Amino acid sequence: MKFEVGDKVVIRITNEDAEVIDIINDKMVMVDVRGVKFPAYTDQLDFPYFKRFSQQKLVPEKKERPKTFIDQVPREKISQLPKRPPNGTWITFIPKFENDEFGDEVVTLLKVHLHNQNDEGYQFTYQVKYFGNPDFELKNQVLAYQDFYLHDIPFGDLNDSPSFHFEFSLVTANKKKAPYFEAALKLKPKQIFKKIQEIQEKGEPTFSYQLFKDYPDKVEEEIVELGKLAAAGFKLYEASKARQHLPPARTVVDLHIEKLTDDWKNMSNHEILTLQVEEFEKFYELSLAHYQPMLTIIHGVGSGRLRDEIHDILRHRKNVKYFINQYHPSYGYGATEIHFQY
Repeated sequence: MKFEVGDKVVIRITNEDAEVIDIINDKMVMVDVRGVKFPAYTDQLDFPYFKRFSQQKLVPEKKERPKTFIDQVPREKISQLPKRPPNGTWITFIPKFENDEFGDEVVTLLKVHLHNQNDEGYQFTYQVKYFGNPDFELKNQVLAYQDFYLHDIPFGDLNDSPSFHFEFSLVTANKKKAPYFEAALKLKPKQIFKKIQEIQEKGEPTFSYQLFKDYPDKVEEEIVELGKLAAAGFKLYEASKARQHLPPARTVVDLHIEKLTDDWKNMSNHEILTLQVEEFEKFYELSLAHYQPMLTIIHGVGSGRLRDEIHDILRHRKNVKYFINQYHPSYGYGATEIHFQY
């Protein structure tokens, strides 16, 4: 096969394209393959058109796929996941740990989540309070079997007696269910510290408290027939004159147990505290009913359990404008002065 300078050729052994750049003799020529020059025997070379017609293509041509229309696509079979049994609605706390300057692991904040493990969604209003004063409020909804991030609480704020308040209503209205439902959680710092210690020991990431298990049914209002009550001997009063029939209120109430009962020596500490709190609640409500501007509760000094219990109650009462712990000799150096607002 005869070649001339400038012919485009194919090297049979490597199947590479080359160009003849010089004629050495009748049997050899000099070829250039991508800048590399070397001698080659003419019987090892072919013209490109000979290769094109004599050999099969190394890479077959792509065939165009037929078009597939949307109605020809088979529907995907949706696999049904096993349904989880409802397990109530929870408030969940996720502590965030960091290493301090000594390398010890400490909690810097708590991430607060609302975790709905029921098969119905809820609208909710969330509020966190410190010492009874609102600090943060949020309105949103949490769907069935979903988790909703609420906010972060700095770890130092846990010493301020946080309380968490919710009002729930159904996303999908149901006439048989209550129009709304309230739930609240009050935590003492000691409880939170203990929970964090427990999850560290167990290697768990969170701790939770259940707000409610089942959303309550609607309570049907009972219609009271006044005529039947009067016939049965009950005394009926006009609402506008109800205050006239209430027991008289007091401006000062002494809760020392010897003032309340003669049998106090046979009572346990728990029974004594319960009786004192009930007496406080009674005269607190009477003060409101009579629109008293203030009320003084004498609780004494002692261990401070009764005082702390009364102060915890007052922090959550909206009619309390403010209260002061009075250390006055006439009160035995232990009394709380409550001022009301209407």
